Amino acid sequence: MRLEEIGFYTLSEERAANTSPHSQMKRCEMIINEYCNFRCPYCRGLAKEVFADRARKELSIEEIKQNIDLWCDGEPLENIRFSGGEPTYHRGIVEAVQYARSKEIKRIAISTNGSNTKEMYEKLLSAGCNDFSISLDAADSETGDKMAGNIKGAWNKVIENIKWISSRTYVTVGVVLEPANVPRFVDIVHFANSLGVADIRVIPSAQWDQPLPELAYIREDVLEKHPILKYRVLNFIAGKRIRGLTENDVNKCPLVLDDSVIAGKYHYPCVIYMREQGDPIGKVGPNMRNERVEWYKDTNTFNEAICKKNCLDVCVDYNKKAQQALIFKHTSTNEMIGC
Repeated sequence: MRLEEIGFYTLSEERAANTSPHSQMKRCEMIINEYCNFRCPYCRGLAKEVFADRARKELSIEEIKQNIDLWCDGEPLENIRFSGGEPTYHRGIVEAVQYARSKEIKRIAISTNGSNTKEMYEKLLSAGCNDFSISLDAADSETGDKMAGNIKGAWNKVIENIKWISSRTYVTVGVVLEPANVPRFVDIVHFANSLGVADIRVIPSAQWDQPLPELAYIREDVLEKHPILKYRVLNFIAGKRIRGLTENDVNKCPLVLDDSVIAGKYHYPCVIYMREQGDPIGKVGPNMRNERVEWYKDTNTFNEAICKKNCLDVCVDYNKKAQQALIFKHTSTNEMIGC
């Protein structure tokens, strides 16, 4: 399968073929705050060191702009994602989106629980946000309110926002599976389809990484509308897990070369590595790219417990193609890139 067919627009055959220590930065995910108004049972929060040095657990708008500048030095960054916590409750989120747009970043995404006001989402759309990833962990209000932390009315508000935002721009919903909602998993997927979303991302929680035979019961017409969902179902049918590395996978992570996650004053290999309390690669600054290249060279991901257990299927498939391209370049040019 070509990477473009999977549905993750930041990953492509061209990117995999041309990644290198010197290629254009493609994507940055920035964790801008710790606060969230939901208390989802599977969420572990942020690593203690992320905002340990400050009373207000967030990046200032000045720091957000500086981070964007660091990644837009030279060729413009193609994709940026603001996350948290709940990033739409950051006081400077609209200004952050406006600044990203002023830097000619093509795709400006926000990961949100979908609970803010319609007025806020309207401001974000007007500022330039053109991608929303919204959590949807239930197909009924009782379970939905429970999954949000027993917040009455939370699910209904999120559903209305998903429908409204989906009518305006690109929206994916993320369905995190754990024992409380697995019995209605297929119902959740079919319900999400009815909301008009562009795609549906299904993933078991890190604490509950189990096979999902229910995937086989998703309707064919729903699969055909949502490439990411279809990709995951086909992986299941082929006997492939959503999380984890196998002996047939590569033991390097080329994604770190042109993709980054910033949380607080640190940068991490990926967002999963950060959320699973992995150590940062280093501190945010002008030397980040070089530090990421060195991490790539020095790290065997088979020996990294977080990577071994949690690397997602799409990252595994991308890294295989990118690593093959890097090996070819190394063989052809004798450039030392750690292969």
